[in-house]
Amino acid sequence: MPDLRRQVLESGKTISRKAASRESGSGRTSRNNSAQNSPKSSRNASRQASDDEDAGNLSDDTAISLGSFDDLENADVEDENTDWAGELSQVIEEILDRKRSSVQGREESYAAFCRLSKFHNVVDYIRRRVPDLLAAFGRSVKLETSVRETTLALRALELLAITAGDYTIFENAEPLLTRSIRDSTSVTIKAAAIHCLGTCTMFGGAGDDGIQDQMTFLLDIVASDGQSIDAQDDFTCVRAALQEWGFMATEIEDLESESEDSIQIFMDQLTSNDSAVQVAAGENIALLYEKSYTPQEDDDDEDEEDDTNGNADSDSEEETFSTGPKLIKRYNAYHNTPELERQLQSLATVHTKRISKRDKKSLHTNFASIRTTVANPRRGPMYNTAIDQDTNKHYGSKLTVKIGRQGVMHIDRWWKWIRLNSLRRVLQGGFAVHYFQGNKAVLDSLPVVMVRMQTGDRNAPKKAAKMRRDRRWAMQEHSDED
Repeated sequence: MPDLRRQVLESGKTISRKAASRESGSGRTSRNNSAQNSPKSSRNASRQASDDEDAGNLSDDTAISLGSFDDLENADVEDENTDWAGELSQVIEEILDRKRSSVQGREESYAAFCRLSKFHNVVDYIRRRVPDLLAAFGRSVKLETSVRETTLALRALELLAITAGDYTIFENAEPLLTRSIRDSTSVTIKAAAIHCLGTCTMFGGAGDDGIQDQMTFLLDIVASDGQSIDAQDDFTCVRAALQEWGFMATEIEDLESESEDSIQIFMDQLTSNDSAVQVAAGENIALLYEKSYTPQEDDDDEDEEDDTNGNADSDSEEETFSTGPKLIKRYNAYHNTPELERQLQSLATVHTKRISKRDKKSLHTNFASIRTTVANPRRGPMYNTAIDQDTNKHYGSKLTVKIGRQGVMHIDRWWKWIRLNSLRRVLQGGFAVHYFQGNKAVLDSLPVVMVRMQTGDRNAPKKAAKMRRDRRWAMQEHSDED
């Protein structure tokens, strides 16, 4: 079995430890602790050259890839400020005091809010300030004074939505976000607004009807190659729309009526010149095939066919690739599965010199796994997927994701993988912190993390016991609140 440390996948642009230390060092904490050594006039100049610090935060190219190897515990650097609550309080006051703020001051305040919200479960400190913060972020999004301020405001709004548990956020933010997606002159802002809309829809109280409305909006962006929002053939906007469509689709139980047309639109994107667009489209196709199968019920016919090709798998093969209840086919996800499989197979074995080695590896790994699911939707994402040349069957080890230093999550279904991708994009290196500190949105989105004992670690049993206690406490707290 491969080392679990290499079975977690990284985002496309992850902030480095050096960059993160620069952010915390040149940011608000450093300014507070070293005010006597740093003249106030140097504040704006010091931030001018640090745009790269937020590259990982602002980029929409942060999906985890089946073809890359890293673990979430090392994806970012924890915020080591012990008085983070005090800093957060100060940051919030500065955000709300717009009259005495400048563009660069707001950029710095938003960056600090994102850092603190990313690495700490701040719900108790922001719950009563949600309307005010929403209004402040909204003003920056509406005015678009600078691209950096606007994108940071959108990031801050995402973190507010995933942290606060406030179900009024969607109705207040949706009109503004939709306007930015349609009318902004910056494709960077458009893409950031698409991601923000996805997060606010999922965690801000949209409900099933609201989710489906936004899925229709996003599908139109994909089908038109961005033309519907005046972003013709822009990879970042199309990619963002694909990723957020998939995230929302995990929440909808029945997609039978949408499956045929959606898969056809996603198949068109498989010919994109951007590998991340191709992978996002392929993952959505795999999700739709997965959703065409549901757990067997008591009144189901025992002889009902399970396989998309009409061939029932053996019991041993079922046990190898599937966990949980037996899955039964309910409808045809797409009318021409053989043609789709040929297209997926082509991407799983592509060898053109026009593609970089990194992109080629990503396409091979991802589309071998996607094709496996299309051939048999009972099979979810697999790690180290390969093809038996004699039988043309796909095989691989189940995908195992390492969360933090002790947690392990088994990703056996595409809906889990897509949700993990989306949460990781928003929370980045703070994902494990939010999971184990009881962020309700995160806990409700993904299955329980299992505890993994490390060989030779004398403190492993104590760490495992603490993790279990923290998890039980978090679940009990949320149960009491509900």
